[in-house]
Amino acid sequence: MSPAATVHAFVPASRRPPAPGRGDAPGAGSRVLRSLRRAAPALTVYLAVRLCGLLAVARLAHAKGHGIWPTLATSWDSDWYLGIAEHGYTDRLGTAVNENNLAFFPLYPTLVKAVAAVTPGSRASVGLMLAIACSFVAAWGVFAVGDRLRGRRVGTLLTVLWGTLPVAMVQWMGYTESLFTALAAWALYAVLTGRWLWAGSLASLAGLTRPTGVAVAAAVCLAALLAARRDPGVRTTAVAGACLAPLGWLGFVAWVGVRVGRVDGYFAVQRLWKNDWDGGRATLLELRQQLIYMTRPQLFVLAVSAVLILSVVLYLLCAVDRQPLPLLVFTGVLLLVVLGSGGVYFPRARFLLPGFPLLLPVAQALARARRKATVAVVLGTSTLMSAWLGAYMLLVWRGPP
Repeated sequence: MSPAATVHAFVPASRRPPAPGRGDAPGAGSRVLRSLRRAAPALTVYLAVRLCGLLAVARLAHAKGHGIWPTLATSWDSDWYLGIAEHGYTDRLGTAVNENNLAFFPLYPTLVKAVAAVTPGSRASVGLMLAIACSFVAAWGVFAVGDRLRGRRVGTLLTVLWGTLPVAMVQWMGYTESLFTALAAWALYAVLTGRWLWAGSLASLAGLTRPTGVAVAAAVCLAALLAARRDPGVRTTAVAGACLAPLGWLGFVAWVGVRVGRVDGYFAVQRLWKNDWDGGRATLLELRQQLIYMTRPQLFVLAVSAVLILSVVLYLLCAVDRQPLPLLVFTGVLLLVVLGSGGVYFPRARFLLPGFPLLLPVAQALARARRKATVAVVLGTSTLMSAWLGAYMLLVWRGPP
């Protein structure tokens, strides 16, 4: 099946992008450069909105007498990843709550260690620079998916919206969200263009990055198997991609089990972090507590609750809009994992940061807006709110982002 035919399999007929002509067969390098040039305006605006967020953090950090570098590079989960890069993983389960580093997936600390070994600077600096670099690769992938499905304007708006999410400051911190979003976005793009081996490989790497890598694997596996069933011509590569997709996640889970000497070792580690899957009970109880019973709920927790509720609403809009199946599967499984797990409530808006396809209905609505002023007001407001909340999250809120 050709890339164009693969897109036709997943995208409604009225919204399919035009198929490339037969003579359009540039080399890989030319395709990458052409894609990057096409994405350049979106990446430029993304840089601008993220610099606004950085400026807000810098101003508040200066006012409070804090350094901006440690705030971005060595706080909360960043310390865990840096510890893994420095000392490796523990080899025992233990009984202490929130103390076992086997809960953190290995790709990001492995990259930090590898890059730090051949570049000057501390591992913390390398980790931060790596996250920022990955944020641009992620933004490029977000644009590529939006552009492929709905055109350049929607792709650009989708990228800007992703860069102005309430907790978007995490994209420029020593965290895994930027790396994971980059892998997820390009895996989904590979699915939409029929590149099954690329899709499976990127999904496998996503599975080595975050627990929610299972959402990328599910999207790639289902899409690949459906393609293999429809078209015998791609059956071999599609099945290979489907087999590759879950290997990263399954491999790490199996490795943790071997390391701690029990089959359910990874899930036992998660229980020590109180991250059992409970079908959403803990999430609903917390939402009820925050929105009904708390007389003075904390601002950041309210923002997290709003993100969770809006994410469910946006998913329903995506389904009504007949978004391509791989995207619906990815965001659907992502929501199931994030909303259905127990554990700490506060980071859940961050956990949903890679779910950029949820923003497609908003990007399409802005693209259809008749007045440019409407788009400017919406994007300007979201940029300012994201910048302000990012500074608040890092320097006023006392919990994890």
